[in-house]
Amino acid sequence: MVQKLESSILQKTIENIGYQLMIAAKTAPKGRGVDCLDMLLLTGNDKEKLAKTMDEIAEEISAPFFHRDANNIRKSQTVFLMACNDDVRGMQCGYCGFLCQQKPKATPCVFNVLDLGIALGSVVSSAMNYKIDNRVLYSAGKAALKLQLFEKNMPIILAIPLSVSEKNIFFDRK
Repeated sequence: MVQKLESSILQKTIENIGYQLMIAAKTAPKGRGVDCLDMLLLTGNDKEKLAKTMDEIAEEISAPFFHRDANNIRKSQTVFLMACNDDVRGMQCGYCGFLCQQKPKATPCVFNVLDLGIALGSVVSSAMNYKIDNRVLYSAGKAALKLQLFEKNMPIILAIPLSVSEKNIFFDRK
C-alpha cells in the first residue's frame, strides 16, 4: 500500500499527538502531588472561535500582536490549552501576597502557576520531540479565558498552537 501525508491524515495525527502531550502535562511534577491543571484541544470551528475572540480583544485593548497570534492560530492544525485552577495548597507560604485563607479568588496560588510552567515545559519539549512547531501564547489563553472554555474556574490559561508545515509559522512573526 502506498500512502501520502494528506491533510486529513496530518490533522488526525496532530490530534493524537495532542493527547500524548496531555499525558506529558499530566505526568509533569506537581507541588505536593496535587493536580491543579486542566487541558483541552481545539480544532476546526472551536479554533476559529478562539481566533475571532483574539481579534476582538486586539481591538478592545489596542494590542496588534493579538491579531498576529490569531493568524498563527488559524494556520495551526490544533491548539493545546492548559490552565491552572485557583485552589490553594494550604502551605501558608504567603508567596501570592496572602495566607491561604485570605487569598482572593482572583489571585492564583503561586504553586499552581509553578506547576503550570513546569507542565508547559514538558509539553513543548514533547512536541519538539515529534518535530511539531509550537509556541506558548498568552494572547490565545486570554481569549480562551474570555470564552470560558473550561468547566471549573481557571484564572490562568495558556495556549500552545501546534503546526506542521514547510516553514515554522511562528518564526518570522511581525
